Formats: sequence, C-alpha cells, structure tokens
Amino acid sequence: MKRLFLYALLLCLPQMVCAQKKAINEASNYIKSAKNLDKAESLMTGLLKDSANLRNEKIWTTLIDAVKLQYVQGNEKLYLKQKYDTASLFTIAKKLFDICERFDSIDALPNKKGVVKIKYRTKNADYLNGLRPNLYNGGAFFLRKLDFQRSWDFYDAYLDCERQPLFSGHPYASTDSLRTAAAYWALYSGYRLKDADKVLKYQTLAETDTAKLDNVLQYVAETHLLQADTMAYMETLRRGFANNPKHVFFFPRIVDYYNVRGMADSATVYIDGALASDSTNVLFLFAKSTALLNAGQYDRCIKLTERLLALNDSMPEAYCNMGLAYYNQALTLERTMTRNRKKRKAVNELYEKSRPFMERFRALAPDQKEKWVPALYTIYLNLNMGKEFDEIDKLREKITH
Repeated sequence: MKRLFLYALLLCLPQMVCAQKKAINEASNYIKSAKNLDKAESLMTGLLKDSANLRNEKIWTTLIDAVKLQYVQGNEKLYLKQKYDTASLFTIAKKLFDICERFDSIDALPNKKGVVKIKYRTKNADYLNGLRPNLYNGGAFFLRKLDFQRSWDFYDAYLDCERQPLFSGHPYASTDSLRTAAAYWALYSGYRLKDADKVLKYQTLAETDTAKLDNVLQYVAETHLLQADTMAYMETLRRGFANNPKHVFFFPRIVDYYNVRGMADSATVYIDGALASDSTNVLFLFAKSTALLNAGQYDRCIKLTERLLALNDSMPEAYCNMGLAYYNQALTLERTMTRNRKKRKAVNELYEKSRPFMERFRALAPDQKEKWVPALYTIYLNLNMGKEFDEIDKLREKITH
C-alpha cells in the first residue's frame, strides 16, 4: 500500500508543479500588463494556502509585486483626483505590511544546510518604511469615520513595526515622534470598542504623552470598571488624582467609592487632602459639604456650604446640601425635644431656613424630584402653606404611584 501511495504521489507531483508554474506565469502576465491585479493576488494567495508552497520565494515576490502595483495605481488615481476610494488605498498599504512581515519570517528560516541567508529584508523594509505613514494616516482616517475597529487595526500595525524583525534596521522606538500619539489613539479606539485587551496593549506607551495622561487614565479606569476589576480601577483613579487633583473625573469617583462602601474616614482623607491643595475648589468644597451632611455635622456643613455658594451660586447640589442641613436639623429637633410651643417655633424656623434653598434646588434641578419633593412636602406641611402643599402633594402622588 505504501508503495502504491508513493507511486501515485510521484505521478501527481509533476502535475502540481505544472499547475503552480502556470499560476505564477498567469499572475506575472497580469502584473506586466498592469491589469487584473486582484486576480494575480488571488492566484498567489491560493498557492500559499498550501503549506508546501510557503518557502517558494517566487510566489511571495509575485504576490508582493501584484499588491505593490495596486497601491501605485490607487495612489496615482488619488493624485490625479480621479474617482477612487481612499479607504482602499490605506487597506492595500496595510496588506503590503502584512504580506511582507509574513514573508520575512519565511525568508529568515535556515536553509537545508541550517544556514540563514536573509535576501529580501532590507529591500522590503526600506520600501515599507516609506509607506509606513499610511498606517498612521489610515488609523486617523478610520477614526474620523468612527470605524474604531479599523482605526485600532491600523494604529496597531503602525506600532507593531517596532517588534517586527523585518524593521530591525529602523529604530522606530528612538526616532519616531508619532509613536506616543499612535498609542493614545489605539487606546482610545479600544476604549470605544469596549475591548480591554486593545485598551491596555499600548497603555504604557500612551502614558508617556503627559498632555493626554488624564484622558489615558480615565479610559483605563473605565475599562477596569467594565471588567469589574475593582482593585485596578481604584489604583488608576488614585494615579489620576495624584497626577491632577483638580480633574473632574478622578476625585468624585474615589469619594463615591468610599462613601458607597461606608468608608467615610477614607473618603475624608482624600477630601481633606484635596482641600489642602486648593481650598477654593468648588468640587472639593462640595465633597466636604456632603461628607459633613452625611456625618450629621449640620452646623459645619452650613458654614462650609455658605463658602461654596459664595464661590458658585449656580450649583444645584450646593443648594440641596444647604437645604437638607437645615431640614435634617428640624427633623432631629422634632424627635428629641418634648412638644411645646417653643419647640414648634424652633422647628418651624429651621424649616423656614431650609425652604428657599430647597426651592432654589428645585428650580435648578427640576428632574431630581426624588430629592426635593419629600423635603418640600414636609416643609410646606409644617409651615401651613396650603397652596404650595397641594401642588407638591400632587407631585408626590405621581412619584409614589
């Protein structure tokens, strides 16, 4: 049986070699005529699907020539302002990189004598080096089109040249001024795709762009949160806060994280540290105001929130905190004092102080009914404000039903 199989194989080999030569000749003729280049490419790609052909350099060089000429023709059409799809030109350029990098790995294999003789690396690398900006520009092109998968692919291909043996003669890591920008946009594309691996692949390089570090850390933090990696999420938030304490993203989320978990002391440490760096920052003052409110330190909350409102009188949450501080004082007084006229007067005075702040909060944040409706309901009820009470009571019924 083995002899029969070998005999049959020997009979087939000449036919296979003949078919291979025919395909190469056909593709070469297409290239010479500069027509049907896609067919030439397809013929060579088909031959390379057979692993037995992978070390046939003629197939590879013919394929590269076919794709090169496609690029040249497309570039000429764009230059002459003829009708041509720009995306196709970028795609062909990237295809050339993919093909030449694959071929280089074949070209670098030892021959039958175990000797490595790399023939095409320098030639192909020098040619592709001139085309490499097309990978970066292709990434930008697809980014503008909001095609984040393709923009990531192009930026990835651009940066991946650094690790490719094909480009060992081109020290991109030390000479390329666009690599950090490419890393940032690759990370951003991965972020828009909600793909953690794509976000994190070039994180370290993207972070070297100090002008965009806040954005990088924000995207990385959100990616960790999407992965439910709480430790990495918090570590990134802390790094972001350390780099820029005034950034609107990091500080509130650190404080929220600790508050949600009942870790008020840890939240206070960050709040006080932030205020030490900038005592007039409204974001830090609001966080402190909220912390004091939650801790039941209403007098301190009122005093600090007055400072906050003096700095920013259009912040809805500040009015809410001020109103709730007086409101909670009234509720506390009602629960702790014996019933008498003096107590009733003191309670009503606190409700009266709370009222303008809660009404202002309502005007600035009409959608946050769950916060101002219950408070104003109680205030209007206790102050015997019939018209206002009837209106808020109807709103309360809509919310509760």
